[in-house]
Amino acid sequence: MDWNFLFFFNSILLGVGLAMDAFSVSLANGMNDPGMPRGRVTLISATFGMFQALMPMVGWILVHTVAEKFESFRKFIPWIALILLCWIGGKMLVEGIRSRRGNEADETQPAASLGVRTLLAQGIATSIDALSVGFTIADYDWQAALVESLLIALTTFAICTVGVLIGRKFGTLLAWRASILGGVILIVIGVEIFLKGIL
Repeated sequence: MDWNFLFFFNSILLGVGLAMDAFSVSLANGMNDPGMPRGRVTLISATFGMFQALMPMVGWILVHTVAEKFESFRKFIPWIALILLCWIGGKMLVEGIRSRRGNEADETQPAASLGVRTLLAQGIATSIDALSVGFTIADYDWQAALVESLLIALTTFAICTVGVLIGRKFGTLLAWRASILGGVILIVIGVEIFLKGIL
């Protein structure tokens, strides 16, 4: 394994590609909670980064242990992402519609807080396709696979932080509409992951 510039550059590029779904979900989270404190911004970004690092390593381990079983599991990945993101997005849609009906004139009504279970479900849903990265790095030794996974995590963390901060800004402008828009974004991402996986 060559520890050269190309290895690090490709790892970061891979991280950017994998982080796009997580970025969109982070954007929706920020829009849903315009008053989000910095600590929660960091927690959201760190959660997505953690899962984006974990999934490629899990994939690498599976390739080196039970590759044939993992192959049969891969067909379920798009379905899992679709179900999780549509469930979370649907909840946000319902909350946004209820807020509108309950008090349409109150543009400053606070959004529902993002729970730990919901955040973990988002992390899994947006990173589960990264399991396949384990196949692309199957010829790496474990140190190289770990370094690549950590670079992907750092890239994801940075991109998701930007996403949440942008979402917070737009959430302030859009008020309750942000919850509806955020829910739509999550559902669209879930459908996109599903279609990419089955086509």
